[in-house]
Amino acid sequence: MTLIDGKATAAAIKAEIKQEVEQIVASGGKRPHLAAVLVGHDGGSETYVKNKVLAEQKVIQAIDYRKDVDGFHPINVGRMAIGLPTFISATPLGILTLLQRYNIPTSGKKVAILGRSNIVGKPMAQLMMQKQYGDATVTVLHSHSRNIQEECRQADILIAAMGRPASVTADMVKPGATVIDVGTTRVPDATRKTGFRLQGDVDFEAVAPKCSAITPVPGGVGPMTICMLMLNTLKAGKKEIY
Repeated sequence: MTLIDGKATAAAIKAEIKQEVEQIVASGGKRPHLAAVLVGHDGGSETYVKNKVLAEQKVIQAIDYRKDVDGFHPINVGRMAIGLPTFISATPLGILTLLQRYNIPTSGKKVAILGRSNIVGKPMAQLMMQKQYGDATVTVLHSHSRNIQEECRQADILIAAMGRPASVTADMVKPGATVIDVGTTRVPDATRKTGFRLQGDVDFEAVAPKCSAITPVPGGVGPMTICMLMLNTLKAGKKEIY
């Protein structure tokens, strides 16, 4: 079983980014900078939440898609869907990068994705289907899907992104499968100083022995998400998307 180390991979890519930025600056270029736009995130009524989402959509669409390093702008989402050069959302890009750097074959493989969010599930499915990225056969599963366990057991690559702690159990995993755990939920843990620990969507201790490769939580997909945001920022600074 191979432990896919996102922390170490992210550190290596950050070093590559640093070297490239230093070369840009040394040649008289501008150092890339990242600006963040935050929309309030506190509780409220359903009406408030609905209005907050509409506020988020307006803010996203107001951003120049050529600077949208999150890859959330409708133009970037559309370009990604049809395979044009664009900013790919950080988490899906991080997953793709881990699969590539660990030489995990995807072409022709069966991929099951648990979750259909706009941030992970949907873009991940699009990318894994596309010939230039995953070139795989993709099944997207969610809370209303039937026979989830059976569908998961057929997958060569299982990507869990539902936000349900330890919901992927050993009986759902095909022997020799690759398991990518996107979940990061805080669960109570009295043995920790913080009073909690991060739990993935996968029951790691039970599932890991069945896998050919698996990401841990923490230290798997999380560090790659941050790193890919930096990589997209560098791409924006170089004006690679136009």
